[in-house]
Amino acid sequence: MATPRVLILRAPGSNCDQETAFAFQTAGARPEVFHLNRLLEKPSLAADFQILGIPGGFSYGDDLSAGRIFGNQIRHHLRDTLQEFRAAGKLILGICNGFQILIKSGILLPDRADEPQATLTLNDSGKFEDRWVSLRTASSKGVFLQGIESMYLPIAHAEGKFIARDAATLSQLETNGQLALRYDLPQDGSAANVALASNGLLPYPLNPNGAQLNVAGLCDDTGRVFGLMPHPERHIDPTHHPRWTREQRERGDGLAVFENAVRYFA
Repeated sequence: MATPRVLILRAPGSNCDQETAFAFQTAGARPEVFHLNRLLEKPSLAADFQILGIPGGFSYGDDLSAGRIFGNQIRHHLRDTLQEFRAAGKLILGICNGFQILIKSGILLPDRADEPQATLTLNDSGKFEDRWVSLRTASSKGVFLQGIESMYLPIAHAEGKFIARDAATLSQLETNGQLALRYDLPQDGSAANVALASNGLLPYPLNPNGAQLNVAGLCDDTGRVFGLMPHPERHIDPTHHPRWTREQRERGDGLAVFENAVRYFA
């Protein structure tokens, strides 16, 4: 099996870069953590890697909105570099703040008529949500979710509500299989009697932010660029699970996300 090289791109305020690098390393990849300024100074460095990972955290303090400054740096200075990276058949993963960055940079969902197709905005609860959520894979399109039916992962965000530009865009993204990961009912049946809203939304906190169609993650039209609000790097070991002393598990649910990326280059 080939050993893909992974570029973990951090900025001031990123705080999940080492965990993301460790998750890729555990999955069999060779990660390196770079500050964004290093890539801005020499964009050609990206050509040496097969996977780009943008980790969670609070890049630039979320001063303008979550991921906005980092996203603008990519949009105005690195867009061509990342588009070439994707066109070369490589993979891009954005986790939490990284997902916000991919959305706001236009890398995950290219703008149409100079307008974004979707955004991630403030949670309906009006507060930072820090909890574990049940998830299901809703599409076979994405490379990172191959063979994964469901996951139980932690979230930690204040701006995770996915909203499409309009109903037509939302419908097209769903038809294309790009709304790949959804919040779901717990697998243990503890919420079997929960009623969905008329628009299909799960109630809070099962859908922790009010995202349209319970969207927790989406991919681009190639399936090779993927962003998600939950943190797979925070559940790669059985002991990461909040009930690990009571439930026997062989591995963390999130590890398969990183293994799929490595297996893609086998």
